[in-house]
Amino acid sequence: MSERFSATLRISDLNDFIAPSQACIIGQVKPSPPNPRNEVKIERPVEAKPVKISLKDCLACSGCITSAETVMLEKQSLDEFLSNINKGKAVIVSVSPQSRASLAAHFGLSPVQVLRKLTTFFKSLGVKAVFDTSCSRDLALIEACNEFIAQYKQNQPLSGAICKTALPMISSACPGWICYAEKTLGSYILPYISSVKSPQQTIGAVIKHYLCKKMSLRPDEVYHVTVMPCYDKKLEAARDDFVFEMEYQDGDVVNGDLQVTEVDSVLTSGEVLELIQSQSVDFSTLDESPLDKLLTNATDDGHLYGVSGSSGGYAETVFRHAAKSLYGRDIEGPVDFRTLRNSDFREVSLEVEGKTVLRFALCYGFRNLQNVVRKIKNGNCDYHFLEIMACPSGCLNGGGQIKPKAGQSAKDLIQHLENVSMSNVIVADPFQNPIVKGLYAEWLGQPGSENAKRYVHTQYHPVVKSVTSQLQNW
Repeated sequence: MSERFSATLRISDLNDFIAPSQACIIGQVKPSPPNPRNEVKIERPVEAKPVKISLKDCLACSGCITSAETVMLEKQSLDEFLSNINKGKAVIVSVSPQSRASLAAHFGLSPVQVLRKLTTFFKSLGVKAVFDTSCSRDLALIEACNEFIAQYKQNQPLSGAICKTALPMISSACPGWICYAEKTLGSYILPYISSVKSPQQTIGAVIKHYLCKKMSLRPDEVYHVTVMPCYDKKLEAARDDFVFEMEYQDGDVVNGDLQVTEVDSVLTSGEVLELIQSQSVDFSTLDESPLDKLLTNATDDGHLYGVSGSSGGYAETVFRHAAKSLYGRDIEGPVDFRTLRNSDFREVSLEVEGKTVLRFALCYGFRNLQNVVRKIKNGNCDYHFLEIMACPSGCLNGGGQIKPKAGQSAKDLIQHLENVSMSNVIVADPFQNPIVKGLYAEWLGQPGSENAKRYVHTQYHPVVKSVTSQLQNW
C-alpha cells in the first residue's frame, strides 16, 4: 500500500471465499457498499480527526482476516523500523522461508542468495543480526509432534482403530485462521487447535527470553522484526499473549512493570521490496554476506536446510513422526498426499493390519476450512491432524507477498514460488537440527517440558459475539 496512513483504507484483491460482512467499527468509520470486485473503501468522516488504528484495536472482522488485507498500521511500518535503528536499538531481523522465496522469485535468485543479500542490505542500515525462521519452525514442529503423540495416545483405543470421538489436532501457525476461529467459531473449535506458537512467535520467544540473556542484553534493548508473507502476522505479533513483563536480572528488578513484546514489528515481503527500492539499491548485484548461523538453518558449506511444504510442513512432519513413533513405520521419500475435492484439500493415511490408524489432511482456503469445521462440529470428522491455512495455496500465496509481474498470472507465480522455495534447500529432520538441540539442552529441557510450555506454547480466547454487537453501536 503506497499510502499506508491515508484517509481511505482499501481491502482489495480478496482471493479467499468470505466476502466482507462487517464494517470496521474502530474510529467510528463507515464503509461504502462493496463493489463487484470485492473492494471495500472505509471512508473517514470529513469532520473527524485522522483515524489511528493500533493492532490491538482490531476485532478480526471478516473483511480482513485472510490473505490480502491492507491495514492501517502505526507500529508495524517501515518508518517505525528505520526509527528504531536510528534510536540505537539492537535491531534483529528474522526472515521467513516464504518471504525469502518471494524475493528470490522476483529477483531471479536462489533462496540462499536472497538471505545473504538481505544480510548485507539490512546490516548496511544498522541491523545487528539477520536470522532464518526455518530454525524456529523446526522447534515448533518438534513441539507439535510431541503434542500430537500425547493427544493421540490419550484419545486412541487400544485396538488402534479410528476413535470417532477423538478430537483432531489442528495446526496453529496461521493467524488468519486463529482470528477466524476465535471470533466466529467460538469455544467449541479452540480445544482442537495446537497450543504451539507459530514459527514467528517461537523465534520471538527464543530471541527475547533466551538470546538476550546469552548476549547480556535486556529484552527492551532489542527491537525484533520479522519478514513475513502475510499481513495477519502483524496482528499476531500484537496479541497480548505475546507480551511479557521484564524479568529479574542478576538479582535486581529491571523495570518490573515494563511490557515487552516478543516480536516488535512485522514487515511483509512486499514492504521489504519497497524498502529496497526506496534505498536505491540494486539488489541483484548486491554483495552476499556470511549468514548469521546462531539461529539460521545453514550448513558449513552455505546451504540452507529445512522441511518441504509451502506452509511449514506441519502435516508431513507430524505424520512421519507419528508413523515412526506409534507404529514403527519409516516413511521413505515425499509423503504422498492424495488430492480430494480440489488441489487445496489433500489427505494422507497410514494403514496397519488393514485398519486406517492415521489420517491427516492439508486444508487451505476458507471454502475447504468451513467444510472441515462443519464436520468437526457435527462430530463426524475422522481426521487425526489438520494443517489449516486461510490462504488458498497456503503461505506462499499470502497477501503480503510480492505481486505477479506484468503478464504473469497468480497461478503461474505460485507454481514458480513452489519451485524456487526449495531451490538449494536441503530437506532435513527437525529432530536432528543442531541449533534446536542446543536450545533444548541449554534452555527448554525437552519437548513438552514446563519451560517449553511456558515459552513455546500459547492459548486462545473466544470473542463473544454479543460484545462485538455492542461495539458496533459505538
